Amino acid sequence: MKYKDSRLSPEVRAKDLTERMTLVEKVGQLNQRLYGFRAYEREGDTVKVSDTFKDEVKRWSGIGVLYGLYRADPWSGRNYETGISKEQAVKTYNLLQSYVMEHSRLEIPMLLSTECPHGHQALDGYLLPVNLAMGAAFSKELVYQAYRVCGKQMREMGVDMALISLLDILRDPRWGRSEECFGEDPCLASALSASVIKGVMAEGVEVVAKHLAAQGETTGGVNASAARIGERELREIHLPAMKACVDAGVSAVMAAYNEIDGIPCHANSWLLQQVLGKEMGFDGIVMADGFAVDRLEVLTGDIRTTGAKALNAGVDVSLWDEGFTHLEQGIKDGLLSEGRLDEAVLKVLTMKFRRGLFEHPLLGEAKKRFFTFSAEKENLELARQSAVLLKNEGELLPLDKTGMMKIAVIGPNAFDIYSQLGDYTPPVLDGVTIADGIEAYAEQYENLKVTFSQGCQGADSAMLIDQAEQQSAEADVTILVLGGTSSRFGDVSFDKNGAAVTSGEVHMDCGEGVDLSTLKLPDEQLAMADRVYQAAKKTITIVMAGRPYNIGEIVERTNALLYSFYPGPKGGRAIAELIFADAVPSGRLPVSFPRDAARLPSCYNYRNSYQAMHYADGQDGPLYAFGYGLAYDEVIYSDFSVTKEAIGISELVHKPVFLKMVMENHSKRRAFGVPMVFTSRLEGSVVPRVSELKGFEKILLYPGESRSVTIKLEHAAFSGWNERMVYETEPGRVRIQVKDGGRLLWSKEIKLKD
Repeated sequence: MKYKDSRLSPEVRAKDLTERMTLVEKVGQLNQRLYGFRAYEREGDTVKVSDTFKDEVKRWSGIGVLYGLYRADPWSGRNYETGISKEQAVKTYNLLQSYVMEHSRLEIPMLLSTECPHGHQALDGYLLPVNLAMGAAFSKELVYQAYRVCGKQMREMGVDMALISLLDILRDPRWGRSEECFGEDPCLASALSASVIKGVMAEGVEVVAKHLAAQGETTGGVNASAARIGERELREIHLPAMKACVDAGVSAVMAAYNEIDGIPCHANSWLLQQVLGKEMGFDGIVMADGFAVDRLEVLTGDIRTTGAKALNAGVDVSLWDEGFTHLEQGIKDGLLSEGRLDEAVLKVLTMKFRRGLFEHPLLGEAKKRFFTFSAEKENLELARQSAVLLKNEGELLPLDKTGMMKIAVIGPNAFDIYSQLGDYTPPVLDGVTIADGIEAYAEQYENLKVTFSQGCQGADSAMLIDQAEQQSAEADVTILVLGGTSSRFGDVSFDKNGAAVTSGEVHMDCGEGVDLSTLKLPDEQLAMADRVYQAAKKTITIVMAGRPYNIGEIVERTNALLYSFYPGPKGGRAIAELIFADAVPSGRLPVSFPRDAARLPSCYNYRNSYQAMHYADGQDGPLYAFGYGLAYDEVIYSDFSVTKEAIGISELVHKPVFLKMVMENHSKRRAFGVPMVFTSRLEGSVVPRVSELKGFEKILLYPGESRSVTIKLEHAAFSGWNERMVYETEPGRVRIQVKDGGRLLWSKEIKLKD
């Protein structure tokens, strides 16, 4: 039997095995039906196979892919008492994998998929700041290193595929899943997506990039709503990250819930087969999102035919839906060919052979496993580098930790670890809140006298606001902590796909299922802030959030403002270090901040065919634009040069344009520079965008240090989709600009010649 011969290629072995399988067994390889956290039952320290899992194995003579074995959160109901701890992980994996192989006629092992939205969503999972924070950090290398740690942990736990949000572009901050995006810009998202994939795959784990495509466009900021855009907008804004993932070697992708111009992504053969497959060269697995196949009933009128519809369009593996369970009947009814079914089965089996599961299906239980992260500092460093300093009146920050000072720390988010972690977070035992971080300084420096107050909290808000007002009046400096929360740890109910089901009583104001019609912070926080600003001598405001909020009034009233997109479990320590100068702010906004929800969209890269978002009432433009961010000490830029000011289009393919500059740190502190290169086409067949990011770096400079930096602009930096929807470089003038933190540092026109 060829499929048992390890000397043969995975493709040859998969083909041989497919030919030996029954139709039911084939369909079973494509059904990822189970909630993996229900595949086992735990009683104390004992874990056993659940009847639900046994029934599924019996139905299909095996399991193709098992989702979420290690998942722990309020929706799954798994915690430290009921879930799989780090000590039990390997034994539990081996228990289930052994059961599958013993009850599979052909001894086919299962693949294991898991959620890794911002770190492994498991008990003792290595957690990171959310994607929007990683976008603010603007560090490709740091993101790569952080996800290597995640990949190493998942590999040691037997995970084959990590489901990671990489493709969504944030075009409307009312969308509850804003935190899952790297930002509003395709260049930034592409660079960081590639870093994530390379980091995870370097440790031997495959990545399922999600979601394809344009889910972040939305209609009115509502989750899973229509992307009412044309093909050019789709290709220019929402598909570059997917191409970057393909180029980085991604092996799987998840289709998105939304429709594009009336066609659901799960039924969009043009998107999945023509664009993704033929144009981008992707030949890996296309996975469905949870129950998304069943939603195609709006097209078919019958849930039993939705599976055939999705499979024909290019979806290979299901997720929880009923539709894929009817594929056998779909073949009998002529809705689907067995050849198309075999194509999908071959993809799944090829991955299993490639990963060596047939030779080594079980994990070595005697081997010392990697489950402690005391030496891993990437999540802390990401928290430091992602915080964005938006205002620093009179250089209030950083505070002098050696001087006598009374400090009041006010606000409920200063005390709640889950309010700094983001959506889809497991239970956390080891975290540092802002209150913890500042208290650690107070314990170390006796001259710092710190008081703490929740500031507002439900029925006790009136009393707490009075207390906050008094403490602020007595303090030299008040640190006011505001923000939203994506915490599921509270009175939250969930949809069958795990999204939050919201009502007026739910405390969540961000996360999947939590879309807003406004961008206001919670009313009780605003009431608290009003009293604090009136009473305080000086105020440092910290906003922790998963999206841009309407902070115009806060900006006017506070002396300093630090915005931190959910900074992860070490976020409180990072923010305290930034306040007291043991770290320096270097974040840049990955998304523009609108003045309010009535002035959306506010993205910086609009087309140059109209005066963007001009109204007769109010001030034009965003409150803060993409790329903005202050520092304690500015890096000095000089000696800009570009290799050629006129270049032939044919030359660009082999001869990139090199942009050079010198960066210097004249201060007495470390400083980061984040040079961003933008282009603006001044001529062409399609109305150009006002500005487009085409490259960036993040450079750390020590006091007195000077460095020469080169940023390479490939031919793609000067190419686009022309009037005939052909991707090419057109002749004409192009303006190149270099910016950092919103400062225009250099501008030059170059000419592209035929």
